[in-house]
Amino acid sequence: MLIKNVSALLGNDLEFVSNTNLKIQGGRFKKIHPKISSSAHEESIDCEGLLLIPGFVNCHTHLGDSIAKDITLNSSVDERVHPVSGIKAKILSKSDPKHIKNFMKNSCHSMLNKGITTFVDFREGGLDGILMLKEVLDEVPIRSVILGRLELYQNKAEIKKNIPFPKNKIKELKKLLKKCDGLGISGANENSQSVLTYYSKTSKIRAIHSSETSKTVSVSKKITGKSETERALNLKPHFMVHMTYASNGDLFAVAKKTRGIVICPRANASLAEGIPNINLMKKNGCTIALGTDNVMINSPDIFREMDYLWKVSMGIRKMRVNPNDILKMATVNGGKILKKEIGVIQTEKYADGIFFDKHSLDLEPIHNVHASIVHRASESTIKAVMIGGKIVRGKI
Repeated sequence: MLIKNVSALLGNDLEFVSNTNLKIQGGRFKKIHPKISSSAHEESIDCEGLLLIPGFVNCHTHLGDSIAKDITLNSSVDERVHPVSGIKAKILSKSDPKHIKNFMKNSCHSMLNKGITTFVDFREGGLDGILMLKEVLDEVPIRSVILGRLELYQNKAEIKKNIPFPKNKIKELKKLLKKCDGLGISGANENSQSVLTYYSKTSKIRAIHSSETSKTVSVSKKITGKSETERALNLKPHFMVHMTYASNGDLFAVAKKTRGIVICPRANASLAEGIPNINLMKKNGCTIALGTDNVMINSPDIFREMDYLWKVSMGIRKMRVNPNDILKMATVNGGKILKKEIGVIQTEKYADGIFFDKHSLDLEPIHNVHASIVHRASESTIKAVMIGGKIVRGKI
């Protein structure tokens, strides 16, 4: 397929090009140049008036709780989402799997409609939870990274005694890892150092929540005398999630020892836990990507995430933030953290993208394309969504 006469944001810097052509073959961008001639048997589409940007990468979701939207708004973080005692866990355990799958499918379609072409799900429920999501994905053409989790949570006494990984769980872990892309661990406060070290020897993607709340930070110090992030690093994670209350030292260590941080500012704010300090993260050299977190708490909408993060960060810190940096968090940086060929329009990368109508009411006239996408664009401005060179939503 040849896409002609399209405006685009190209490469790792999301450089704006007013008019170019893109040849797509085998689901990837094969050539990007203003002058490309089409072959006789090749589909050619004139995209005059459209802007193509990389597909959004939603680097942190919990789709299972799509069934429990906006329940217990005034509860604490632990009361809502603690993996053992939280209301979310109780709802999921009592819900019909058919109903859970139906609402997860709705969330996947919602993400596609909003330009999310890849999402990373921290999948609770062990092997059954993974298989449940895979059934859903058989019916929805969206890229996924599924990070599974054993239903293994240690209490404070077990963590203090550094109880090792249970031998009777070894086979279960091996079976789980065969069916998913890696591990999405709840946090250091549910796992001893020995267990985290055991997980660190697995070969697939590893990620963990850390320093999400002031309480989780203080609990770690109280139990072990170490920071929550310091202990989480025993997992040798490829990336961390949240880091809202991470210290300067924690962020420096994470920048050196991981690929980056996935932040979820709207979810943090809706839980009355503040928002992450992206300026401090960048100062320490951290690569930052965006996630929307629990559907129970938050809509899976990267447009809202970017707009909120951009404006609130400037409002609180009283420092200007380049909107291009925010847009990279939603696209390029996700690909970097996951080490996958997504999130960027570049030769040999997967041909995932969002086509915007440049003449839509909310966008025209576009004077700063990065700012327009970050705080003016929405589902209504999307003309089509493409994954692997195929239009999966809308038409061009």
